[in-house]
Amino acid sequence: MIERSAYEPLIERLSQTFSALKVGPSKPDLDCGPLICAKQQRVWDFLSDAQHDGIEMAAHGEVIADAPEAGFYQARRLYCAIFRRYIRLAREEVFGPILAAMPFDDEADALKLANGTDYGLVAGIWTRDGARQIRLAHRVRSGQVFINNYGAGGGIELPFGGVKHSGHGREKGFEALYGFTTLKTIAIKHG
Repeated sequence: MIERSAYEPLIERLSQTFSALKVGPSKPDLDCGPLICAKQQRVWDFLSDAQHDGIEMAAHGEVIADAPEAGFYQARRLYCAIFRRYIRLAREEVFGPILAAMPFDDEADALKLANGTDYGLVAGIWTRDGARQIRLAHRVRSGQVFINNYGAGGGIELPFGGVKHSGHGREKGFEALYGFTTLKTIAIKHG
């Protein structure tokens, strides 16, 4: 989601970046490797749905010509002009190299979009406004929220896990240990 006033310039910059991205095996150290396994080819269902729904593809990278046929390679794609907020691409976790860019009008609209999904693994918020950073971080329903940065996990000491259909429980950090414990209350009356 991108604030409407910054939407067009950012789409233009993202389009330039996406167009230059190369996908292939890990050895040549390209921008993106293959999907993790055959099951993740479900990404292609999202691409098919986007085409069927008439979603505009602003840019895409390319799979290098000599990529092995046995790999599960998918060029990165940037979709924009997503105004129908109920479509699958806007509401589900893709777990593939696809970015769906949607404009929002104000903070309330941004929250409605962010929380208007059955998933909530990780969120990223970019703003210079310190009060807005904290306010949005508290109101977005997500297992992790990154402010002015983004990355899965955030370090081995920070708990990682989603909310809603993105899972339950936590991995990593002290919080993850609670999943291996059972709380017991013992009440003793003396005398």
